[in-house]
Parts: sequence; C-alpha cells; structure tokens
Amino acid sequence: MKHRIVVLGAGYAGAHVAGALARRLSAEDIEITVVNAQTDFVQRLRLHQLAAGQQIEAPSLADVFAGTGVRLRPARVTAVDPERRVVAVADADGGGELGYDTLVYALGSHVADHGVPGVAEHAFDVAGRPSALRLRERLDRLGRRGEGGNVVVVGDGLTGIETATEIAESRPGLSVTLVARGELAARLSGGARRHLRQACERLGVTVKEHAGVEAVEEARVLCADGTVLASDATVWTAGFAVSPIAAIGGLEVTEDGRIVVDRTMRSVSHPHVYAVGDSVHAVGDNGLPLPMSCASAGYTGMQATAAIVARLTGGKISNIKLEYLANHISLGRRDGILQPVDDAAQAKPKYMGGRKAARVKAAILRGSLWATSHPTFGLPKRRRRLAAAPDASAVNRVAA
Repeated sequence: MKHRIVVLGAGYAGAHVAGALARRLSAEDIEITVVNAQTDFVQRLRLHQLAAGQQIEAPSLADVFAGTGVRLRPARVTAVDPERRVVAVADADGGGELGYDTLVYALGSHVADHGVPGVAEHAFDVAGRPSALRLRERLDRLGRRGEGGNVVVVGDGLTGIETATEIAESRPGLSVTLVARGELAARLSGGARRHLRQACERLGVTVKEHAGVEAVEEARVLCADGTVLASDATVWTAGFAVSPIAAIGGLEVTEDGRIVVDRTMRSVSHPHVYAVGDSVHAVGDNGLPLPMSCASAGYTGMQATAAIVARLTGGKISNIKLEYLANHISLGRRDGILQPVDDAAQAKPKYMGGRKAARVKAAILRGSLWATSHPTFGLPKRRRRLAAAPDASAVNRVAA
C-alpha cells in the first residue's frame, strides 16, 4: 500500500512542498493529494494590486501540478482528526474524509478583526482573492459614481501601507486615509519612515497616527480619540489570524492557534503532522518566531520537505536556514522600500527606496510566482524509494 501524503492548502508553502515531494519521492511508493478551496493559485502578496484594479495572474493549480503525479482535490477543509489520521472536507458534492499517513498543514491565515464591532459586517480586506475582488467592485462603483469617495485603510503594517498607496496611485479620484495605531511604520528605520511619509504626501494619502479604531460602521470609522472618519470603503489590514481547525483537532498550538513544531517543522504533539507557512509557529535561527510572510513560507516549506523525505527514506535531515532578512514594501508601481533587519528583527539604519526598491520587490514577486508555477524545477531528478521500515535512529537523525 502506498504512503499517503495529504497537503492542506496550495499557497506559496503548500504548493512548493507538494511539488518538491512529488519530484523527490518515487511514485511507486507514495501518493500525494493537495486539498485547496480554490482551483487557481492565489498570489496573495499582490492582492492589494488586484483590489486596486490591476490584472493579476492566477495560474490553474491543475496546470501547476500537471505531470507531477500530484492529485488536486478542490475542497474546503472543515476538520482534522490527527488521532484517526483523517481530514474532513466539503465540496460541491457534499465532501467526505481523506485518510493520510503524513499530513502537511498549510492552511495559511485570514484577517483578524480583534473583536472590533462592525469589521465583519462592514469592512473589506485583501487577505483572499474573493475579498479583494469584492473591494475592487466597491471601488469601481465609487469611480462610476463620479463623485469620488473616501477609502479608509485601518492598519499600518506592510499590507496596510501597500494597500493605501496602491489604491491612491491607481485611483486618484478617491481620498485615501491610512490609520495607524501608533507612529506610522514605527518598525522601519528613520530614513525609511521619512521616505514613506514623502510617498504618502506625493500620492495624497492622509495619515492618521496614534488612533485606535473602536468600531466600523457602514459609512464611517469611529476612533478611540473621538474622531469620526467618513468612509465609503473601509479596508481592514490590522493583523492576521489562523484557522481554529488545528486547535479543535487536538494539535498542540500557541495562544494564537499556530501549530507548535520542532526544528524540522514536525508537530510536537503528533509526529505524522508537519506545518508550514502562516499556520506554523517556527522559531528562527535568531531564536525568535518567524513572522507570517512569503519568505517564512519558503523556509518552512523547504525544511518540512527535507525532513519528510529523509524520514521516509531513512536518510539524514538537513537543516535549512530559518532567517528573516528584510521587509520589502511596494508604494504603488514606481516606488518602494527595502528595509534590512538585524538578528533581533530590528530595522537596520540603511534602507533602499525609490524605483530600484520597487523593481526588487517586483522581481521577488515574479520569482515567487514562477517558482510556484514550476514546483519541481531544479530539484533532484532521482526519485527516492521509501525505506521498508526506518528505525527510530534514522527517523530522528538530524544534520548538525
């Protein structure tokens, strides 16, 4: 009987892991199934561009996995039972259960409303393709109205900054306000913060700092200091959260629901489960948790792949570097910021800004899409057979 590997989620991390495992392990010994709610690959890092009105490529996952032997199951994951080793899914036919021997959990994250009243009912977001398209339709309606409109972006993290500047550049007829809980982009270096402020001034983005949001209504945002912001479209970018599926299923998770793993991305409570991407609480080489990011998805995905291949074939597990080197921020299509960080994840004094930084960010996005669309490129062509019965020493041996 073949070893069944099920990958939950086909974002940057899940798609990479599935393709890499298919290339490195013999099809005579394994079968790989990817469960994903959508049939296309979503470039999540570019959803703010999609919302602003630009065309963003969305490759078919069937094409992505063509020729790899990976089976695609378009369905929504509803539950995980690590004791029975099954996953419950829902689809147009009603769904069912999938059994597995090894599970790769890569369900990603969604917007966190932090319990603020009105966010779920009235706010838009760019955390998923459907929600980004919903915001795009709203902005289109405001444009057709011919009277302009007010867009309020809540949250000055990377997503909020990119969303506010992208909308302001693509839709100059709209008034855009960016709401920051503290100082705007406080985690950037002084020079990068100045560059960001200049970009906001150039694009006409109004910045409101030191403003906690207490409620979101249909046509306005209520701030803790009593300020009321008129809003025809409120975009919520104030943080992300993961699905409760892992916690409900009994996997050991952190307070925020991310799966606790060892150095190889294997669950500390259920060793047949691996977690990658935003779903995992992985400690980097600097001793700090890796942030939710595309870069982290790449590192955790490569480490999980190396561990799964080694354990199934009786080999030695390689340690993949787990590091976070920089923040890359687009400020529309012609401007950007590249902010290096140190081992403590603090901004270094120097940064790159302007068109060159924008080109670097664009190149990273193109590279990420190409790598995801060609999941087996550059991997060893030799497909390894599974060990008949790897002993405990082989399973747990990790390269120094």
